[in-house]
Amino acid sequence: MEQLHGLLVVNKPRGMSSAQCTNRLKRLGQRKIGHAGTLDPMAQGVLLVLLGQATKISGHLMAGGEKRYAAVVEFGRITDTWDDDGATVAALDDRALRQQVLERPDFEAALRAEVASWSGEMRQVVPAYSAAKHEGRPLYSLARAGHDIPEKVKTIHILQAEVLWVDLPRAAFRVVCSSGTYIRSLAHSLGTRMGCGAVLMELIREYSHPFGLENAVSLDSVTANPELLRESVLPITAALPDWPVLQVTLDDEVAVRHGMPLADGKVMWQGKGAASAWQPGVRAILVNGSGEPLALAEASDSTGYRAWNVLRGLWA
Repeated sequence: MEQLHGLLVVNKPRGMSSAQCTNRLKRLGQRKIGHAGTLDPMAQGVLLVLLGQATKISGHLMAGGEKRYAAVVEFGRITDTWDDDGATVAALDDRALRQQVLERPDFEAALRAEVASWSGEMRQVVPAYSAAKHEGRPLYSLARAGHDIPEKVKTIHILQAEVLWVDLPRAAFRVVCSSGTYIRSLAHSLGTRMGCGAVLMELIREYSHPFGLENAVSLDSVTANPELLRESVLPITAALPDWPVLQVTLDDEVAVRHGMPLADGKVMWQGKGAASAWQPGVRAILVNGSGEPLALAEASDSTGYRAWNVLRGLWA
């Protein structure tokens, strides 16, 4: 099968890493492939797979894009990875579990209040078993080798959080958050604040900007049917729906391929009302007369006139 160019929204199954998911698609001739936003093996749901020239938009696709997750946690236990795939490092005995969780009269109310308090900017500890790096090495490789793991803290943003159901010792919550949020960390922190420990048991990514589960195809279906794979690949313009699309002439296409800036008056805005949207800092997709993406560009007036500066070429 020929190399395809665009974005594939996959419903990643549980038990498979994001890399294993893309490796299955590589066997269909998709040698140039990547993904935006890693999902842990125990997680399932929306994985944005980038094919061909779309691999060049990964950083722009993830920047500022919100995600939505549904998670199930179990109270009374802690693992080294903060999820059910890890080794248990602490656990309440039956008596303590009854007293601190199952028979605690205010547990559910306290739990709902805690989750409801997740709002706005928050500081989050990065899990020791994660792909975050220290001195060039992933933390998970240091942890597996038995090295001390330096604590890394990052800033995240929570837009919305709510408890979905409670059936102790388990409960489920949904969270809408910024890209890069570790749901395992939220689960671990929740267990700490509730005074009993908690482990992430299930995780579904329901939405990764700008696509939800309703847009996703199953990995098995597209790997079993190459024609379905071809039909399911979305164009780069669909992956960046908030970016205006600007068409350039044949002559200016040559200039774009050489990375030269284009005057705003030399591009044709596509979409109703788009022509009034120019302002410094606006980012757009430049396409040729056939609709083929040429480059990502940014509006600038640093040269004294309204221009589009090439940020990233998208040609082969």
